[in-house]
Amino acid sequence: MRQALSALTLLCAVLTASLARAEVVNVYTSANFAPLLIGGGSQGLYPELIDYLNRQQLGDLSFRLHYLPRKRLQMRLESGKLDGIVIGMMPAWLNDEDQRKYLWTVPFAIDRFVLVSRREQPVNPAVAGALYGKTIGLTLGYVYPGLDEWIRREGLHRADALSEEINLEKLRLDRIDCVAVSESVARYYLKSHNAENRFTLFNLPGRQTERRFLVPQGQADVYERLAPVIRKLKDDPAWQRILSKYE
Repeated sequence: MRQALSALTLLCAVLTASLARAEVVNVYTSANFAPLLIGGGSQGLYPELIDYLNRQQLGDLSFRLHYLPRKRLQMRLESGKLDGIVIGMMPAWLNDEDQRKYLWTVPFAIDRFVLVSRREQPVNPAVAGALYGKTIGLTLGYVYPGLDEWIRREGLHRADALSEEINLEKLRLDRIDCVAVSESVARYYLKSHNAENRFTLFNLPGRQTERRFLVPQGQADVYERLAPVIRKLKDDPAWQRILSKYE
């Protein structure tokens, strides 16, 4: 009995020491929509990527995902007070195209913007004058590099909502004319609502969306361990199977 208690005490001590050594890396996202976050944030592309990283056993790093509204996230970044890294950003969104403010991984997913409209009332950007005076659903507080000027030039009226999914619901209810949204988000919404035949998607001008990890300069040690793993994702069949579920 005494030996069993000693063994248990030793095991607890080892576990406690292991936990003490583990470095928790907070991973923030301002995205709150499917397929990036599903089911209140417990499922989706981002949670699966965080689980994947934790399975790689990157030294003593343990990654934990947190939601933070875009404005608050950006304020903490710009003030240097963010206690972690960011998932799903791209340099153009933060005026860091030369990648000098922050450390950036290579993209772990590529997306593009599409214009979604109801099939019975399609809004085709290729038709001259088809967009003028129409209402377009966009996400509150977001900047759309390459699209904002196009929206103004085409005479569209911006109608903001808190999320892309809310915009798609407004479109379904005929409260707006069209929605500019990431293609992955649009296709996941249509699939999950069995509505592929009710809407039309048109490609929009502008650059592709690159989903990367942003790491503040002061956390270069985290970046050095994270970046090689993200670089190899494209060649990992296990990750490609995960990614295919959300495409």
